[in-house]
Amino acid sequence: MGLLDTKVVLVNGGSQGVGAAVVRAAVREGGSVVLTGRRDDVGAALAAETGARFVRADLADPVQARAGVDAAVAAYGRVDCLVNAAGLTSRGSLLNTSPELFDAHMAVNLRAPFFAMQAAVADMTAREAPGTIVNIGSNCADGGPPHLAPYSAAKAGLAGLTRNAAHAHRWDRIRINTLNIGWTDTEGEDATQRAFHGAGDDWREQAAKGLPMGKLGQPDEIADFVVFLLSERSGVVTGSVLDWDQTVPGASD
Repeated sequence: MGLLDTKVVLVNGGSQGVGAAVVRAAVREGGSVVLTGRRDDVGAALAAETGARFVRADLADPVQARAGVDAAVAAYGRVDCLVNAAGLTSRGSLLNTSPELFDAHMAVNLRAPFFAMQAAVADMTAREAPGTIVNIGSNCADGGPPHLAPYSAAKAGLAGLTRNAAHAHRWDRIRINTLNIGWTDTEGEDATQRAFHGAGDDWREQAAKGLPMGKLGQPDEIADFVVFLLSERSGVVTGSVLDWDQTVPGASD
């Protein structure tokens, strides 16, 4: 049996990167999967590949952030599992971040998960049914580099939201956790490194040389852990903010 047999799984931001890896893993483990994303071509291609359902949604809009839940309920009658995987990583420091850039980070990285969770938990509690939610956070929640100030602020907020919501709904048997990932090998990261840091074709190899494990985080490995957290095999774990990175918060040489 798959870890997610009989489960209805919604992956927000599931059309590429870590989200797409979660979609593939959830389908492989038996889930009925709905994914959301902004790009019709990428989302439709992944849906065709996996058998998942694609819903176009711009998660910066709080109404559309709830659209995936509505689509899952319309298609399958419920939502059992939610993954919030969308992320905006455009650069900005404390000194050069505009109000518009700050608001964009909050909209995608914090407000969208908030209202998607609101809709999913409302469905779960209305049915008096258990559920699981995994938010994809970042090790930047612990501080982050200077050029990721609004991103770090939003991800820190997501960690706090995770604990608050998990505490509020623990007696509803709804488990909510966040996985704080570090530097990850995705197509989005490739574009970011080229656009903001002048990286060449060998940036992955160069980056890996400076990492303890000799490689960047891999989306498929992260996805397997997300599926574990969504499944009953993760037991009673809730309100946890787990690190998936090669650094140890608070430690120093």
